[in-house]
Amino acid sequence: MIELGLARITRLLKDTPTPWKAIHVAGTNGKGSVCAYASAMLHANNVKCGRFTSPHLIDRWDCITINEDIVRPSLFDEVETAVKAKARCEDIQASEFEILTATAFEIFNREGIEAAVVEVGLGGRHDATNVIEQPSVTVITQVGEDHQPMLGNSLEEIAHQKAGIMKPHVPCLVDGSNASSVLKVLEASAWKCQASSFLRIPHDLLPDTASEVHATLTSSKYEPHQIMNIKLAYEAVKLVAGEMKRPIDIRQVVESIKHTSWPGRLQMLNLERLMAHRHDVLLDGAHNPQSAEALGSYVDTHLRVSNSAVTWVIGISDGKNAKHVLCRILRPGDNLVAVEFGPVDGMPWVRPMYVDKIIEAAESFDMPGGKHKACRGLRESLHMAASIARGGPIVIAGSLYLISDILRLQRNLTWEEKCV
Repeated sequence: MIELGLARITRLLKDTPTPWKAIHVAGTNGKGSVCAYASAMLHANNVKCGRFTSPHLIDRWDCITINEDIVRPSLFDEVETAVKAKARCEDIQASEFEILTATAFEIFNREGIEAAVVEVGLGGRHDATNVIEQPSVTVITQVGEDHQPMLGNSLEEIAHQKAGIMKPHVPCLVDGSNASSVLKVLEASAWKCQASSFLRIPHDLLPDTASEVHATLTSSKYEPHQIMNIKLAYEAVKLVAGEMKRPIDIRQVVESIKHTSWPGRLQMLNLERLMAHRHDVLLDGAHNPQSAEALGSYVDTHLRVSNSAVTWVIGISDGKNAKHVLCRILRPGDNLVAVEFGPVDGMPWVRPMYVDKIIEAAESFDMPGGKHKACRGLRESLHMAASIARGGPIVIAGSLYLISDILRLQRNLTWEEKCV
């Protein structure tokens, strides 16, 4: 289960200094992408950088990187074992995420990083990562509806929880495209906690700020939400570099943007070895209304050639509102294959929604045409999707845990082929 609060993580890390500069990122959507771009920019400018994001994608340790490389499994195991031993010895009763957060911070210290980019796990105010007392900058991305039982039922309540990462005398950057009611809550929180500045990106930037970077973005293939995330990352990196008195090479920033990838988010991947489908498949972890809206718009623009039907492979976490996701991506004539993802390592409380519930939600829209199929197994769902699609576009979405299963299956198949 998820237990929010800072008491246990504070005890776990009471003897662990955090001398590194930190970019602390909260939000409902986009925070992982901001972290990926920010750490890539720092690394490109010769700043030794650690990154901690969640959830993990394939292996539990891939949520921690040093200079853009996933931490060594042996080091992760060694540090995690020591953290767990401390928790047992002092009867801290830490949660899985608190153990993981402490492990990441201990690894950062062992590796001697200069700067850390840290993604909030859930919410912000009571999240384990909020043990960082003096970040260099806080960033709040798009705020939307997600985890309402723990964060609140309105956008304003959720925004209040996200704003909890703001700190006195620390600048805060926010996604200026947020709803006005959200921005009001965030701005009020910034002044209440005496943040040194509150900047809505891009509204509060000077006209010549990052002109080369912004010019690169506007002349490229990035989606609007991706452009926003890159701008947030760049402004955060500038603030950290300024505090470190380190120059920023714009050319290196631009190159890092071009080469940064964030698996499971608008990711095109060839899965021909897993399914009889020779075209690339789109993978996206969209699992809430906002991210589903962005995915639906992307698919409409880029995949629906001549209004062709899309075949969706959908897995959703239990407790989510399937209708709120599906209504933003399904169109008349689309096919849907519902599937359940497998157990999530280190997160036993996460369970998939039953496939029958997903099918029921889809059929409630009464859209003409299209086939709706339920599959229990992942491989079965892929073969079913390929059979139904008949060469048409296929999208796998609904949960990052489903995307993780797909990527792990692809990885393991590669390993098996190498061993033959």
